[in-house]
Amino acid sequence: MQHHKKGRTFGRLQKQRTALLRGLARDLILNGVITTTVAKAKEVRPFAERLITKGKTDSVATRRFLASELGNADDAVAAIVTDVAPKYKERMGGYTRIIKLGKIGARSADMAKIELV
Repeated sequence: MQHHKKGRTFGRLQKQRTALLRGLARDLILNGVITTTVAKAKEVRPFAERLITKGKTDSVATRRFLASELGNADDAVAAIVTDVAPKYKERMGGYTRIIKLGKIGARSADMAKIELV
């Protein structure tokens, strides 16, 4: 049973899941939109929104926190602090939107597009 178990495992080990979320969040921050499965989109949404909220205050501590969460991706950290977070200064949350695309191509997984609002 999955009582008190939070989050999806995607059939991966913890380090692999962490790398997956970091990569998806980094691509979302840098490109503004990514296409992935619905389950992955739903998992990366709170991770990315937490990073954007943290990036609203620009300090050395914030940049170090973001770098540790994103695996020292300096380009993504700079993008959050300088481009993305100031755009949402007055917004209290809900920085991303998930649009379901249905089954695409030969894969049978439900696909979705997650984008910054």
